[in-house]
Amino acid sequence: MVYQIEDVINWLLSKKGMTPKKLQKMLYYAYAWYLTLQNERRNELTNRLFNARFEAWVHGPVIPEVYQMYRDLRFAEIPQYSGPLAEFDEDTIDVLNQVYSIYGGYTGNQLESISHQEIPWINARQGYQPLDRCNEEIRDEDMFDQYIQYVLDED
Repeated sequence: MVYQIEDVINWLLSKKGMTPKKLQKMLYYAYAWYLTLQNERRNELTNRLFNARFEAWVHGPVIPEVYQMYRDLRFAEIPQYSGPLAEFDEDTIDVLNQVYSIYGGYTGNQLESISHQEIPWINARQGYQPLDRCNEEIRDEDMFDQYIQYVLDED
């Protein structure tokens, strides 16, 4: 099942307020891990957490539409969300909880640094200088290849 991105944003923000940069990276890791854990093959990535396109911006993976939603906040924190939450299935809640448990303690800057060391962002930025504006899409296949390695290492 594909969820609305706003529902995932609200779920993440219901845990704690965070900066727009951190929210972008949390969305990226939630999407990437869901993609990896809910699909069996690289060439059949049909199960997605939400429909969105991540771009390889200077400061890491970004969904342009989400950037526009919070751009006026700049570096200020988005307040914690306290409204009603969408119902997610058990597998989705499990992925979201794991992602929050692993990445939620990091700052946006730390998550940016982590994403810059990973193949999906690096591949999308090929041919660009570190501070060049880049709107190249981060490929789902690259995300799957990156994170499936962690799953295989656990077995």
